[in-house]
Amino acid sequence: MHASGPSSQDALSKRRAQFAGPSGVKGLLQNKKMFAIAVFASLGGFVYGYNQGMFGQILTMTSFSNTVHPDSITNTVTRGLLTAILELGAWVGVLVNGYTADKLGRKLATVVGVVVFIIGVIVQACAKNADYIYGGRFVTGLGVGTLSMVVPLYNAELAPAELRGSLVSLQQLAICFGIMVSYWIGYGTNYIGGTGEGQSNAAWLVPICIQILPALILGVGIMFMPQSPRWLLSNGREEESLQVLSNLRRLPKESELVQLEYLEIKGQHMFEVETSRAKFPDYQSGSLSDNFKLGFYAYASLLTNRSLRKRVFAAVMIMVFQQWSGINAILYYAAFIFQDLGLTGNTTSLLAGGVGGILLFLATIPAVLYIDQLGRKPVLIVGAIGMGISHLIVAGLDGAYNKSWPSHVAAGWVAVVFVWIYQINFGYSWGPGAWVVVAEVFPLGVRAKGISIGASSNWLNNFAIGQATPLMVQNMGFGTFIFFGLMCFIGAAFIFFVVPETKNLTLEEMDEVFGDEAGNAMEDRIRLDRIYGELGLFSDSGFDETEHKASAVGVETKA
Repeated sequence: MHASGPSSQDALSKRRAQFAGPSGVKGLLQNKKMFAIAVFASLGGFVYGYNQGMFGQILTMTSFSNTVHPDSITNTVTRGLLTAILELGAWVGVLVNGYTADKLGRKLATVVGVVVFIIGVIVQACAKNADYIYGGRFVTGLGVGTLSMVVPLYNAELAPAELRGSLVSLQQLAICFGIMVSYWIGYGTNYIGGTGEGQSNAAWLVPICIQILPALILGVGIMFMPQSPRWLLSNGREEESLQVLSNLRRLPKESELVQLEYLEIKGQHMFEVETSRAKFPDYQSGSLSDNFKLGFYAYASLLTNRSLRKRVFAAVMIMVFQQWSGINAILYYAAFIFQDLGLTGNTTSLLAGGVGGILLFLATIPAVLYIDQLGRKPVLIVGAIGMGISHLIVAGLDGAYNKSWPSHVAAGWVAVVFVWIYQINFGYSWGPGAWVVVAEVFPLGVRAKGISIGASSNWLNNFAIGQATPLMVQNMGFGTFIFFGLMCFIGAAFIFFVVPETKNLTLEEMDEVFGDEAGNAMEDRIRLDRIYGELGLFSDSGFDETEHKASAVGVETKA
């Protein structure tokens, strides 16, 4: 036996390329069923986005301040914690879900996230003081964290390689749609019962309670969606996995495309099982204790395995730069920031935030349509540069006029316009692009756990942003925008020098991108090649076109 080297892998890649369908708009139209499933699953993103935008709106409402008590809203530190406590809950939720998504499956993990989310919303709706908001938003965060991780995981595992970027990007499009809707609901309910001290509690209760409806629809509807074929196969349900792939690709089980995709998934799973047996022979009994130990070692492998460590580093840092680009500082505190930029009155600042929400949503649509054609790296780099320039222009205007905005109204609106331009650049690039990369880089055996680590980085940095932004704006003024701008430029450099291009690769091909011969144990390479050879994926001379995989799956291939 020997490591087969590039030739066999190249032959396999060429074989895949023969079956690859179109990407972009044409690909989505040709895969209507897959597109519809991904759109529905992305309701989890809508719930997440709505919650992001909604709370920033109700923070400015008099009736909410009177219920929670004025000191909680006017105190900068407390206001930051009221906002950021959700991100702390999401951080915990997303880490726990790395295990539950593997144990329960992607669908049941989604249901658990929905139930926890709704409990948190109900607690907030019953608020009599700030403690209700703290507790309710933390519990809501547990649910939001689960949904933010499981939706891109689910869509990535169902999608064909040529559409994976588009379908995972739907998560971000749904997030932006939720943010947009939340701004305009907050703008409308702000008038319930009048303004000022006469404002009704319904002004903030309606925006909070509305989010229960899409969460319920997701929780019930996901049970009628197909299970992840990769999760099915990893749990020994091979025939179901093959049938799901057949249904998703709208081809018979015997078709060469379905067989090729199925056997790559199966080969990767067999490799991971054999590797686990070789490395941890004492923990293979299937007992709860041994399974826990294997799960622990799976998490540990994310740091001890060189190839996996590269992926963890890329996933964690991408989320660091996504958050410290300043997007959630804008989303959470748009009303306050626009007031600081010279817009007077809650209504005007809420309106300005609503326009930004619309632009953010519209700017995300091109990413869904073209990210698989343009690639991840160019989109992320261009977006980061655009965001950085926008931040620096806002910083210059704020530094020049922050003490005289009333007499420089035009300059104030120019600053607002560049905040909108910043949101546009984020919408087509780092919003969807960061989640696409994190969702696709990890192998099957640690995919849920790896994504949970990447998503936890998102939420932990999100928490820090929520806490830090009020203090940064208060103490640093326009320096806040300079800081965020510099982070954008550093993020562009990170993508250029560190992150490989992953477009049009299958989830199983990521090993080739993140690992090299010197970095992988030779025995692992031999093992993987042997398994692929046994399944008929290639022979020593390349892909074996005549000996198909029927014996491996118990079906006969069409000519």
